[in-house]
Amino acid sequence: MSVAIDLSNKVALVTGASQGIGAQIARTFHRAGCRVALNHPNAGNGQTARDTAQVADELNRLRPDSARVEAADVRQPEAVRAMMQNVMREFGGVDFLVNNAAIIRDRTISKMSLDEWNEVIAVNLSGVFHCCKFGLEIMRDGGAIVSMGSIAALQGFYGQTNYAAAKAGVLAMTRVLSRECARRSIRVNAIAPGVIETAMAATIPDEVRQGMLKNIPLQRFGEPREIAEVVLFLCSPMASYVTGQTIEVNGGWRG
Repeated sequence: MSVAIDLSNKVALVTGASQGIGAQIARTFHRAGCRVALNHPNAGNGQTARDTAQVADELNRLRPDSARVEAADVRQPEAVRAMMQNVMREFGGVDFLVNNAAIIRDRTISKMSLDEWNEVIAVNLSGVFHCCKFGLEIMRDGGAIVSMGSIAALQGFYGQTNYAAAKAGVLAMTRVLSRECARRSIRVNAIAPGVIETAMAATIPDEVRQGMLKNIPLQRFGEPREIAEVVLFLCSPMASYVTGQTIEVNGGWRG
């Protein structure tokens, strides 16, 4: 007997949805019946905007008017507030918020610039705060928030002072919000992925990759699908008694 997750008539907002894990989360929620708002920062050369539009077009071809693109830099509170109001107008509110937007600026602390510290904290930690704060204003009771932590917050990888600190902050924020949101039956959880096969992971030198694999009992890196499906589970009725938790999805990594 199969067990299906049906989230028809629900609305999911995914930040950092232009590619990799974020795009796969959007596809997975759409496949479960959700209408999806796909966020991108509208920065740089516009590539994230083009990539996000491509994902939204893909989803709308499958089910017309089921996906919309929302440009907002999560570092900017007013941009996030405006995005939430757009989602409210377009979809009538949100049921699931997935905080996926993140950047890396790896460097040892002695060489890390103040800008590299501030950039990562602004996107990876303050950005989650902004999205939760203003997202809760339009979230329907009984909804769910899932934020991306990282194995880096638990392992403390060399050269990732800024990234690890930000992701550890996300895990702590998750525990607090799970208490604050419980009165509205909104569940708040986090995921701490291991190394996932994304464009970011592709930049890891081969010798470093081989060293990482030695710490993973499953002897492989994860796929974006494997993160997206855990996010879907945490937002589904199957996880109705799960809140305030960090789920490690890392192939059994114990470094």
